[in-house]
Amino acid sequence: MFWWFERKGEFLSRESRQAPDGTFELCIVTPGGSERLERFRDAADLARRKAELEREVKSNGWSGPIGWSL
Repeated sequence: MFWWFERKGEFLSRESRQAPDGTFELCIVTPGGSERLERFRDAADLARRKAELEREVKSNGWSGPIGWSL
């Protein structure tokens, strides 16, 4: 699932996915293009981190999330 946040014409993206080994990944790409990958043992840990990240970016003036599932 892909989500974007927007602030002043810049975009921050977040992708969550299940890895081939059964763990879960959260990939965050900044407006400058740097990428950070976080791994989680289960979907509950991933969901907690996604909620934490959403609160964090919104408190810094980002709007969203806007997204879709592939």
